[in-house]
Amino acid sequence: MAVVAVIGALVGVAGCGQSAAQATAETTPSSTEAITGMAGAAPSRGAACVFIKPDGAQKFGHVGWGFKVPGTGRWVYGAVENPSAKLYTPPGGDIGAWHAEGSYDRMLSEMSTDAHYPGRSEHPYSRYRCTKSSAHAVNRARAMIRTVEARGFLVGVDPRTGRLTSRDCLDATYDVLKAYRTQHLTRAPKLSIPNVWVEELWGWSDKPLTPR
Repeated sequence: MAVVAVIGALVGVAGCGQSAAQATAETTPSSTEAITGMAGAAPSRGAACVFIKPDGAQKFGHVGWGFKVPGTGRWVYGAVENPSAKLYTPPGGDIGAWHAEGSYDRMLSEMSTDAHYPGRSEHPYSRYRCTKSSAHAVNRARAMIRTVEARGFLVGVDPRTGRLTSRDCLDATYDVLKAYRTQHLTRAPKLSIPNVWVEELWGWSDKPLTPR
């Protein structure tokens, strides 16, 4: 499995580059569709979402994230897009990292149209999965956003340590949502394939995301 993950990550640029294929929205909701009402969830409760481009990076997938700021009706969302598709960008370099804040509806609208993509996106996010979370740590998640935006991008051998590892879109998404203390968050080992990890988010809702 480790070998497959490494090959998939290297070929697919860890699911964080852009491919020429058009994304195809997931049209069959899972049995977890019952998890609804994210916008109107209890004010004191947290919630988190993962946004997916299933056809990104030669269909290995690409992901972004969002989390609720309890008591405000606002969400913080973003991604590491890696528009250059390079396997390595040093810390401080341009990795297409961005984040924004707004209502739940605004988050869905901007993710569905790639409103913050640095340049011309070839296809938008077309699927999203969400979960409610009684635990939340907004300040920790905000701090992690600053960390992932500044640490560069890597899929392969780290020139500083000589280790095979990654700092890609999935690592950014996982690290931010872990810092938020998202419940039911499946582990994402280094060099994991985004589309595989997305299917392992047990108990999360699963919906198509169309431009709005």
